[in-house]
Amino acid sequence: MPFSRASHLSRRGLLGAGGAIGLGAALAACGDDDKKKGDSQKAAGKSGPWSFKDDRGKAVETKSTPRTIVAFTGTAAALHDYGIEVKAVFGPTRTKDGKPDVQAGDLDINKVEILGNVWGEFSVEKYAALAPDLLVTDMWEKDALWYVPDNSKDKILKLAPSVALWAAQISMPAALQRRADLAAALGADLRAARFTEAKARFEKAAARLRAATKANPGVTVMIGSASADLFYVSAAKTSADTAYFQELGVKFVEPKVNAQGFFEELSWENVGKYQADVIMMDNRSTALQPDALKSKPTWTGLPAVKAGQITPRTTEPIYSYDKCTPILETLAKAIETAKKVA
Repeated sequence: MPFSRASHLSRRGLLGAGGAIGLGAALAACGDDDKKKGDSQKAAGKSGPWSFKDDRGKAVETKSTPRTIVAFTGTAAALHDYGIEVKAVFGPTRTKDGKPDVQAGDLDINKVEILGNVWGEFSVEKYAALAPDLLVTDMWEKDALWYVPDNSKDKILKLAPSVALWAAQISMPAALQRRADLAAALGADLRAARFTEAKARFEKAAARLRAATKANPGVTVMIGSASADLFYVSAAKTSADTAYFQELGVKFVEPKVNAQGFFEELSWENVGKYQADVIMMDNRSTALQPDALKSKPTWTGLPAVKAGQITPRTTEPIYSYDKCTPILETLAKAIETAKKVA
């Protein structure tokens, strides 16, 4: 579960910018079976009403296929990979130096309106002016819309129907399938070669990671995220990505999580509480990166750091096959080359 550096005590604020995770109970038989179970979604290009059943169990209905779509940045980036473009985004999109945030993926951030770039920021006025047809975002907690501020969500949700898709409570393949389901409902042709080939590459990368864990057994991985005052160790089973890595055989450090159940907060004095051979570090712009931690002796003294066995973690993946494949490949390489140092 990501956390917000602006509000460590807020339940939703704890989600906002650091060690993202979510329960690893995979949704079985998405895709064709979903349609048989009544996902009730009609593809774009057909006249008449449009509907889609989201992960709240809510059947979202509009008079026609949504065209003016507004989405959380990472979700917009996933839709973009399927050929579905949005008009505006909210969430980390542009870094302080004007470059695309890691969560923007291949979005052209100069061609979308940015309604909010940080946690708690969302311009209701700009959103209303767009006359939106649909709002799409992730969901880390039941019915909590990701990066839609609590203090303005009622106004926002009155302006257009909303779709929420789990980024927790499922594993990576299920999260991928649900974004693909939505893209198909909005008009993407998932039978196109670019999509079938991307899925095949993903499956090949997953097989590589599984093989790496078998070839180098006993390698322990810690999921970390750093702020100036705290180091966060995340539980693998509570995130769509790391839950899937566990399914593929990756052995993770198991922290004593806080009341929210997602991660343990450690002071820098206690950062050596857990030993690991490889450390996956949150790569988002809201988290301190390894180069910024060289002045912290407790960090530099960790066995994995001494061995140079640090690998980035895409804490909030862009759930398209194209973007998730490199995530698997990067972790596979880290485990393939890791030495036992803990």
